[in-house]
Amino acid sequence: MKLATQDRGFFGESFKEKLTKVRELGFEGLEIGGNVLIDRFAEIKQAISSTGVPISSICGGYRGWIGAFEEEERKKAISDIGEIFRYTAEIGATGVIVPAAFGIFSRKLPPFSPPRSMEDDRETLLDSLNKLDVLAKEAGSTLFLEPLNRYEDHMINRLEQAASLINEGGFSHVKILADFFHMNTEEANISESILATGNLIGHVHLADSNRLMPGQGHIDFESSFNTLQKIGFNQFMSIECEISGDPEQSYLDSAAFLQSFIKPGVA
Repeated sequence: MKLATQDRGFFGESFKEKLTKVRELGFEGLEIGGNVLIDRFAEIKQAISSTGVPISSICGGYRGWIGAFEEEERKKAISDIGEIFRYTAEIGATGVIVPAAFGIFSRKLPPFSPPRSMEDDRETLLDSLNKLDVLAKEAGSTLFLEPLNRYEDHMINRLEQAASLINEGGFSHVKILADFFHMNTEEANISESILATGNLIGHVHLADSNRLMPGQGHIDFESSFNTLQKIGFNQFMSIECEISGDPEQSYLDSAAFLQSFIKPGVA
């Protein structure tokens, strides 16, 4: 298992500075937005070559949502993500992170009843994922489908729901992103959920129970990391959270905390 992080302002301005800083802090990759990847592609490609630190994955940086209520917004998302796949594959990043949607509706907040049925939600997502599975395969990339908590999305909240869509669609280039912050809210038992869907997990996001750096909340990372290693997970796990205190020290502490649970020679 390899540690990565999303970009931070204190990493520097140029991508050579950013990737160098990531390595100094104890991480092995950097996660960035799709718009940034496209806009600064030549610089990023050169920085990867000169530092040896990869872009691990792509998160956001596209228009719309694959589960948007408005068809035009859904088409924008599919088109933009398809373009990002091509750039992602060229630099060797593992894939593009995509939730069903973010913030467009929650069944736990007023008005409680979404404008589309659960059956239509599923049909919409299967159609979007089918189109993106084809585009990912053509580009040589992967889509990481991310369940979000019930307050941020009403369509996919648990790993099993993402797995159900992937299995029903028979998608070969769609995997699950397991996010510890969202799993802490939605999964009855994080380790058991990882075991049940482990063959489909392709990427992990790291944040503690309070959305701060791992080690600053109450999530049991040790048992969950043991489970990830048990299923043979050997891909990137990326920090996606808020920072409390001195940013650089928080990163150094979190890297040491997380590395203490990664057993050498195991996945």
